[in-house]
Amino acid sequence: MVDVGIDPATGKRKQLTRTFDTLKAAKAEYARITNRRHEGTFVSPNKITVNEWLDQWLAKKAEDLEETTIYNYAVTLGRVRGKLGHIRLQELTEDHVETWMTWALREGRVRGGKAGTGLGVTSVEMSLARLKDALNRAVTRRLVAVNVAQEVTIPRKARKAERRTKKVLQPWNVAEVHAFVLAVKDDRLYAPLLLSLMGLRPAEVCGLRWSDIDLNAATLDISNTRTLMGNKTVVEKDTKSMAGERLLPLPALVREALKEFRATQAAEKLAAGEAYSGSGYVIVDELGAALNGRQLRVRAYKIMDENGFRRVRLYDVRASCLTYLANSGVPDHILARWAGHTNVKTTKKWYVKPDVEDLRPAAEAWGGLASLATPFSEKL
Repeated sequence: MVDVGIDPATGKRKQLTRTFDTLKAAKAEYARITNRRHEGTFVSPNKITVNEWLDQWLAKKAEDLEETTIYNYAVTLGRVRGKLGHIRLQELTEDHVETWMTWALREGRVRGGKAGTGLGVTSVEMSLARLKDALNRAVTRRLVAVNVAQEVTIPRKARKAERRTKKVLQPWNVAEVHAFVLAVKDDRLYAPLLLSLMGLRPAEVCGLRWSDIDLNAATLDISNTRTLMGNKTVVEKDTKSMAGERLLPLPALVREALKEFRATQAAEKLAAGEAYSGSGYVIVDELGAALNGRQLRVRAYKIMDENGFRRVRLYDVRASCLTYLANSGVPDHILARWAGHTNVKTTKKWYVKPDVEDLRPAAEAWGGLASLATPFSEKL
């Protein structure tokens, strides 16, 4: 029997009892436990399972993170729970995590595609990252001695195999954006769709209120978002980050479209009478009820399909805007501010995606280099 510390819940001394066949073995274990306790590395035995710890960890994280972020964490860890959740936390091994990762890459999909096929590398990597975070906290809480998932990584072969087979969706180029603008010019949601083309996130477009727009000063105050959680529940909250809260100037085209849309809504309110809800949001239906991101997306897809346009996500249109601004020489600090990012590195890494035509000036510049070259035979 050996003291292993104080129970934080009761304040009483905690003791651990072990039984051995020989006195020598008992003394060795006593010394090992005592030394680890003095070093601060001793972990008291417990029966907490992986699922139970993940529940506790998520509950604690929920005190600091947005509801939508916690939902995404829960979905991400849900991929882990089925295979690893029943295992006791202290019995979880690196082999367990490696085996789960291999299974997930080969046959871990249960939704969003054909069941039984492999999950994408990014999905598995996100699940691993969240599991590592949770296990790191378990180490800090002295629930486990080490993070057994810390060194588990996606094999390079798996990454390369996915790159060979996965089609990379390029954002719309300038010509495609122009064609889309012409196609939606007479659509009721012309103005909200132009806001998407300005590079606003779908949640920012849906969260805009008329009180956020100053048509006289031609400015747009982005401070509120409406996010669709689980494709069903609308969550209204502030912007994704402090940098996301920003005041943008309205391009003349968007300003005029918003003026027309406000006039349209005034006429709809007059026609509907008491049936009009008057929510105050910019993007609403004919009775004033706020529309969500899925409804905006469905309308955009319908327009794309009807006109034979290449289908892209509204979020990818954000990349079209930021790529064009970057190619047009907009300074980095302005580009990051427009995007709502703290650091322009984020903007350039994820949203600036030049296509082959964007690279054409580089080819022309190289042509100047080659034309200056003098053949060696002429020198002789």
